[in-house]
Amino acid sequence: MRAFNNHVVSHTFHSFCAQIHQIIAITIINLFIYAGPRLDNDKLYRYSYSAEVGLNRLTGSTRGNTGFRISSDVDISLIWRNPEIQDEQLLRLQISNVEVESVGKRSRKNNIFHGSSAESILGKVRLEALQRPFMVLSLYAHKAEPSTIKNLKRGVASMLMMQLKSGKMSEADASGKCLVEYKATKDHVIRTKHLDTCKTQEMGFTTQSPVLGISGKSTSETVITLENGIIKSADVEETHILSINARHKAATKVLSRQSLMLKKIEVGPTEAAGKDVASVVKSLDDKLMSVGVMVEKVKTKCKGCPNVSYYAFLLPTFVFVLMNLISQLEPGSLSKAEAPRSFLTLLHSLRKASKSEILTVLPQLVDAVTSAQTPSSLSAILEFLNFSKKEGLVLQERFLYACGFASHPTETTLQSLLDLSQGQIGSTEIKESIVIIMGALLRKLCLKGACELPVKMLLAGPDSTQMESEVQMYLLALKNALLPEGVPILAKYAESEVGAFSTIAITALQRYDPQLIIPEVKKTLNRIYHQNKHIYEKNVRAAAADLIMSSNPSYMEVKNLLLSIGHLPHEMNKYMLSKVQDILRFEMPACKLVRQVMKDMVSHNYDRFSKTGSSSAFSGFMARTADVTCTYNLDILYSGSGVLRRSNMNIYGQGNNALLHGLQVTIEAQGLESLIAATPDEGEEDLESFAGMSALLFDVQLRPVTFFKGYSDLMSKMFSMSGDPISVVKGLILLTDHSQVIPLQSGLRASAEFQGGLAIDISGGMEFSLWYRESKTSVNNRGALVVIGNVTVDTDFVSAGVEVGFETEATLDFITTVQFSEYPFLVCMQMDKTTFPFRETVSKQEKLPSGQTFSSKRSRDQLVPGSEFPLHQENSNMCKKVFEQAVHAVWFP
Repeated sequence: MRAFNNHVVSHTFHSFCAQIHQIIAITIINLFIYAGPRLDNDKLYRYSYSAEVGLNRLTGSTRGNTGFRISSDVDISLIWRNPEIQDEQLLRLQISNVEVESVGKRSRKNNIFHGSSAESILGKVRLEALQRPFMVLSLYAHKAEPSTIKNLKRGVASMLMMQLKSGKMSEADASGKCLVEYKATKDHVIRTKHLDTCKTQEMGFTTQSPVLGISGKSTSETVITLENGIIKSADVEETHILSINARHKAATKVLSRQSLMLKKIEVGPTEAAGKDVASVVKSLDDKLMSVGVMVEKVKTKCKGCPNVSYYAFLLPTFVFVLMNLISQLEPGSLSKAEAPRSFLTLLHSLRKASKSEILTVLPQLVDAVTSAQTPSSLSAILEFLNFSKKEGLVLQERFLYACGFASHPTETTLQSLLDLSQGQIGSTEIKESIVIIMGALLRKLCLKGACELPVKMLLAGPDSTQMESEVQMYLLALKNALLPEGVPILAKYAESEVGAFSTIAITALQRYDPQLIIPEVKKTLNRIYHQNKHIYEKNVRAAAADLIMSSNPSYMEVKNLLLSIGHLPHEMNKYMLSKVQDILRFEMPACKLVRQVMKDMVSHNYDRFSKTGSSSAFSGFMARTADVTCTYNLDILYSGSGVLRRSNMNIYGQGNNALLHGLQVTIEAQGLESLIAATPDEGEEDLESFAGMSALLFDVQLRPVTFFKGYSDLMSKMFSMSGDPISVVKGLILLTDHSQVIPLQSGLRASAEFQGGLAIDISGGMEFSLWYRESKTSVNNRGALVVIGNVTVDTDFVSAGVEVGFETEATLDFITTVQFSEYPFLVCMQMDKTTFPFRETVSKQEKLPSGQTFSSKRSRDQLVPGSEFPLHQENSNMCKKVFEQAVHAVWFP
């Protein structure tokens, strides 16, 4: 009995396993063939087929598309059907009568396809391969066939995939494995592919900042008409739109269409005998192999495209371009669009270059080589730069800044910087830059989920040293990294009695999401502002107040801040009053709560809100477009003696539901009261004479620069000061960087490359005249931006492409003049934008192997008027007085 039961159990188990295996087999087959119409034996179905791709700018008409159309006949017949699974059909397909033509409507003169046969375009070998029969269950073709030909066959096979029942499922075709939705009626099927779900074999990369990045929108729909259970017609329309977030008008559109139309039914071959697909395929053609349904990578050979070393050694024009690029790195040339345009051109060549080729063009192209972000470029630049020596500091810092602005950094790059930081470094400034930039790279990698390498080192850094400069270095690195674990550390250093530590820590906390400013941190900030434990410098207290107001403050926190006005140092009273007014005028998040507190007459009265002074806080709009809103704010805090204490300028870009901190330039000065025999404010009596400048650019904090430190350094520079600004950052930055391959259902591949290059020169200066009792600080921003996006469909027999772009050159100066010959002293702030050019371009191109090309280019130029950005009315009144006194000083000395 037990043996019988075991036999029954064993038989039942094996039957169950057989059923499971059958289900799995059916599922696997359905990934390729799907339950569709069943073809009849001994019949041949002749279809007309066409596949076309058109490229254009978003708003361009289809008549103006650049691209091509491949049309042919396709014969389809049933070769074998699995007797156990009726939907498992092996089909034989053969393409014939091939024609290739332009997709756009052009005159005969501009039509490079006119008069060309399919053989002259494809070549005899490719045409024969295309017309060679192939099988479809998966896809069976000759492995030695060119990739382009196999991909075109995949496109034809993809037209046969369908389901006769409505529903959603995952399917794989030429464009990848995607979620597909079917809507089926008796003789009508609509197949909608959700292209955002597709998994393809080629991965690209994109800029992490949504403001500077690229947006895409894709659709794919197939409409199938059936007659007696057979496909009568099938039409596919697939679109891909890529647009630059900063200017959505700069966009490209890929339009791919396929059409399959039944022409006639004839007598066809008889069904082959065989137990399984593999044996049947082998009996028909032993060279046929399963090659999969998804498109494969096509290696195109660019004729007439020399490599980097060829440019460097053989082309005199390249030497000219190279020297021209070097000259464009000079301060007077960085505001020209030629610099970023050349930068982007070289970038494409460098990304295809080997290490040895790259070494031939160093040191001239440090920015471009680093921005290439390939293993070869990183290896070459690290071999070239010798960080153990003091020589070459400019090139070393340019390399580090380019790393900080990297669009898609790798762990290898971060590990390289970590190794450098632990080795011998000839310059203290370079070591500081390495660690600070490591923080920026860590943040970008954390956003991609690779948050591991130097986390512990950066978190432990501030407590691991007694040197003030190194503590500041680690705090600045944490300001870049924005690690959640860094909040308690920064809160601890915010309460430090060293003013520089406090300022860096608080400004770092300002960059965090307000949700991470927990109650314990807020208590720390309130203790700093209200000086519950220590006496703090004015700029530290002002920074704490700014952070409290921007971090979802409570009613009592806002009320206590307002109540403090009138009990603060003279200029800080004015600063806080101006900050509150700016929150109300610009309708910042805290404005509703501030209005609620101001209903209390104790908090809001004439005595408190009539404080005078020169310090100020003001926010405004720089530009408002349909795509991006650009705002600025200027915060100026003076000491009671009229000497600048802190000047802080911020520029933000908001778009695509994201915020980008585009620029922050801070100038700080202290300990200058002795020069004019003035009394320092409370808590600032023993401060060392100092002036310096710090810059944050595109969410990356850079190493601060020092104008002077110490009384002797101050006096020596006062007598030797030329008035020339000190450079903070100068070079070329890759702002936008997007690369992707779009596999089309037709079997063609569209390659998209979008890059934006910025040439920038930020400098600042501080002049101090005892004779005229006047000080002047300046921040000069000059730059040029070029953004180019191109989409190409490049086969090994024809290529077509469209390129959109825009470029501009701009200058923005911020100057503050203070006259302290009398009290109250006069302060004039100016923020000027010069008139600048703006150009948009669209170009299209088609090219055949014979060398025939079609190209067109259009551009639109305009001049954007310059302006002086408005500040508060008090500033306008003071500027009038300053200018009047300046004229009086010239004519009546």
